[in-house]
This record gives sequence, structure tokens and C-alpha cells, in this order.
Amino acid sequence: MIEINDLEVHFKVGVPDEERAVAQKLLITIRLYLDFEQAASTDDLNHTIDYYRLTRDLVEWGSHREWKLIETLASHIADWVLRDFQPAKVDIQIKKFILPDTQFVGVSIERVRK
Repeated sequence: MIEINDLEVHFKVGVPDEERAVAQKLLITIRLYLDFEQAASTDDLNHTIDYYRLTRDLVEWGSHREWKLIETLASHIADWVLRDFQPAKVDIQIKKFILPDTQFVGVSIERVRK
């Protein structure tokens, strides 16, 4: 498993229009399940998932979109990762810092490649 833990992004997400007017801080954790034995034995990036490219592309992909729900955002990220990077399974967790008196509000989703 490859884990990208608490990637800080600034995306437009929220139910009220005012909340989506300005990008807000989110922390995204992505767990990629794959067999990287060949990558480990050959030391070749072509046999694994390039997590640098994934994070760079995710920031670019999300910076031009907006969502009302973090549930929808998590689902879209999971579908995008499965399609473009093809792990066997992906887990997405998103933390949003919106409610007073809480550390964060979070959602998690798991998707398996068919």
C-alpha cells in the first residue's frame, strides 16, 4: 500500500454559495492498494504509482472545480484515481475544518477496481 497522508489542498466546497466562493483548506489522505513487488525488485518507477504525479494532478484537477458536498468530492477523487492510476483499491479520506468546537469533519470512501 502507498499512503499519501493529509495532502493539503484548497478547493471550493460547501453547500451555501458563500462557502464555495473561496477555496478552503482540506486535508486528503489517499491509500493506494497495489502489488509493487516488481517496482521494489527493479527500483523502477514504471512498475508502481507515481505519487508525486498523482498529488500534482489532483491539485490541478480540483482547483478548477467546486462541490457542495465533501462526500461527492471523495467519490469523484476515488473514481479519478481508479481510472487514471489503476490501483486495485483506493481509500480516500477528506477532512474539512468548518465546524466550531471540532477538530474537523471527515468522510471516507473505499473503491475497488472492477
